[in-house]
Amino acid sequence: MFASLSDRLSATFKSLRGKGRLSEADISTTVAEIRRALLDADVAVPAVRSFTAAVRERAGSAEVSQSLNPAQQIVKIVHEQLIEILGGDARELTFAKRPPTVIMLAGLQGAGKTTLAGKLGAWLKEQGHTPLLVASDLQRPNAVNQLEVVGERAGVHVWAPERGNGFGDPVQVARSGLEHAREKFYDVVVVDTAGRLGVDAEMMQQAADIRDAVSPDETLFVLDAMIGQDAVTTAQAFADGVGFTGVVLSKLDGDARGGAALSVRTVTGAPVLFASTGEKLGDFERFHPDRMASRILDMGDMLTLIEQAEKAFDAEQAEDLANKISGDGDFTLQDFLQQMQQLKKLGPMKKMLEMLPGMGQMREQLENFDESEVTRIEAMVQSMTPAERSNPKIINGSRRSRIAKGSGTTVSEINGLLERFEQAKTMMRSMAASGGRGMPGMPGGMPGMGGLPGGGKKSKGKMAPPPKRKKGKSGNPAKRAQQERELAQRTSKPAPSGSSFGVGGTGASADDVDPSSLDLPPGFDKFLRR
Repeated sequence: MFASLSDRLSATFKSLRGKGRLSEADISTTVAEIRRALLDADVAVPAVRSFTAAVRERAGSAEVSQSLNPAQQIVKIVHEQLIEILGGDARELTFAKRPPTVIMLAGLQGAGKTTLAGKLGAWLKEQGHTPLLVASDLQRPNAVNQLEVVGERAGVHVWAPERGNGFGDPVQVARSGLEHAREKFYDVVVVDTAGRLGVDAEMMQQAADIRDAVSPDETLFVLDAMIGQDAVTTAQAFADGVGFTGVVLSKLDGDARGGAALSVRTVTGAPVLFASTGEKLGDFERFHPDRMASRILDMGDMLTLIEQAEKAFDAEQAEDLANKISGDGDFTLQDFLQQMQQLKKLGPMKKMLEMLPGMGQMREQLENFDESEVTRIEAMVQSMTPAERSNPKIINGSRRSRIAKGSGTTVSEINGLLERFEQAKTMMRSMAASGGRGMPGMPGGMPGMGGLPGGGKKSKGKMAPPPKRKKGKSGNPAKRAQQERELAQRTSKPAPSGSSFGVGGTGASADDVDPSSLDLPPGFDKFLRR
């Protein structure tokens, strides 16, 4: 979403490297570049003005002008201002003192409210709540059916007394849903309302009537992160017509420029609480302004990555893998397969890799990343027998041919997998020996980078040099005779004092020593040519 903005800002900061101090001209040029980058990213003009004014004021302070590393100081200032424009500290949902807590969803047509209702219900269930989804969108065809399907997938109950399709009273449905939640002891009610246009006065009034009927503790405005500059007009219209306490950004995984996320907080004053980052129910996360600012500046988002890993990986299995890698056992292809299957629970590999610091410099490689390669690797390992997974050394030519046919691959691909597996195992053991630590449950390198699946090329890291070969005898008769004389001289020299076998310090060879004078085990004297 923020790839273009991230690249533009990175290029701006790169021009400041090597400067001992920042002049007024440097500051003006940097602020102008930041302004252009934000405008190109569809950030609203009022938000751009506020942001650049704050950066200029702080960049011109004595603290920065006397700094030894002004480039890093500018990055720090921009990072802090991004956090501020995105909402500062992350805010929690407001829950009612006496359940049920009522959360009302509002937004434009096509913003993704119904799907987001299911995601929010699944997230609340993970947090230990008992949510109820209320189908108050009776306007859009099959909206009620869609909510029921999404609710079933999320394992959340749905209150839908009316079938909708243009018939029924959405205000009465919302009111009866709240009463049903009280009777059945649901502690959170999520009310899905019909989508509307910013200029649709009738639908705006319907949303206001639902709000008055259920008195929501939170009114969340679902904003499509891909609508650009129009986000400001839409958000302002909803703030005036219905009012909202928080924002949920949907479609944050799109390829738009993402200006809505940077504009809505400045324009409306309402914080962004959640972000929808994909189509699956699990692609839903709390919005942390500091983490999003780090992503924009290509600093990565390790905290979110670690949180997702802790959810996806089994703690006992991760500890067992770590012990095997550290040398207490043998890391096998079966362990490798289990690790890959757990990695797939985190979602698309490309999305996970984008959270690592500095990955903006590898954007082209990430764009060309082949997710299907991970599935091919999984198929290859699953085509092996348990014995082959436990001991890859027994996989000979005929076995490789069978595995290739079973997985729909070629023998050369099987050879490449086995070679990369041995390299990865060696690398993981060296990391474990040096005390290196990775994410929970991820002791090894991640598939897709370097010589592992998805990258498409073998690792170009330095390999151990081949063993040196012993020099053979020269074909020149004179030179060969010289070599033989040197060899004879070396072998005829007496053993030095204190040489191997600890034979006295007299310089005597082993042949000159009486075995009876040595404290040797019985029968050992036969090895001394006696």
